[in-house]
Amino acid sequence: MAVFILYQAVKLLYFDVEYFDFYGEAQRKYAVEPLFKRLSYPSLWLSKSVLYLTPTAILLMYRFYRDQRKLLKINEQKKIAELSALKRQLNPHFLFNTLNNLYALALEKSEKTAEVIERLSDMLDYMLYRTNSKFVLLQKEIELIENYLALEKIRYGNRVAVTFDYEAPNDVKIAPLLLLTFIENAFKHGVRQELKKASIDISLHLMKEDILFKIKNTKPMAAVENKNREEALGLNNVKRQMELLYPNAYELQLHNEESSYAVQLKLQQK
Repeated sequence: MAVFILYQAVKLLYFDVEYFDFYGEAQRKYAVEPLFKRLSYPSLWLSKSVLYLTPTAILLMYRFYRDQRKLLKINEQKKIAELSALKRQLNPHFLFNTLNNLYALALEKSEKTAEVIERLSDMLDYMLYRTNSKFVLLQKEIELIENYLALEKIRYGNRVAVTFDYEAPNDVKIAPLLLLTFIENAFKHGVRQELKKASIDISLHLMKEDILFKIKNTKPMAAVENKNREEALGLNNVKRQMELLYPNAYELQLHNEESSYAVQLKLQQK
């Protein structure tokens, strides 16, 4: 409104006086009207308001769009950084244990030494260089799990019986390293303290639009509930990754029984 009044005042005091002789009949009739009468025409006020405000509105809309794009980009960068940090928090004990086991096999000049080196090399190559994307082929995760299970079987020998039943479709993708966390926990809490023979049963199948992962391990009779920081960190880690990568698209069920521990995870296919 203030801009419209200023425009009419400048037009009345300068332009209408300076260029009156060049006006047509309709323009001259309007040019001699006083300022207050000019301000009383709603149609004129509305047309001029639209003329003045349209560029401002477009500019504001552009700035809003630009700011939203910038905010989305910042949030995406934060999300990627957080996921990278979460991946770096994966349990390193498996690597140390495998290297110790490899050292012992080398001293014994065991035929399994070459197999351990090959499988460990494949795992490290995949975990360090092939998991930078948000989602990877499910087949690659299955290969990682098979390498991990093979190394743990060499380590524990007859102390553990492992079954792994799975489907390996060509085009289904999954967030990397999620499933391995649960398998690591099964060995750590189900086999390490077991004096007799432990068992771990793993299944990975497709259900319509979902990936269904199940794992169940026996618990040592003398096992004490472990509530240390490392265990809580591992579970919170994987939950946070799923919140970032599968918002409202996953279901996690934990079943802690007296003699067994079971996990069921359902993820939406990618």
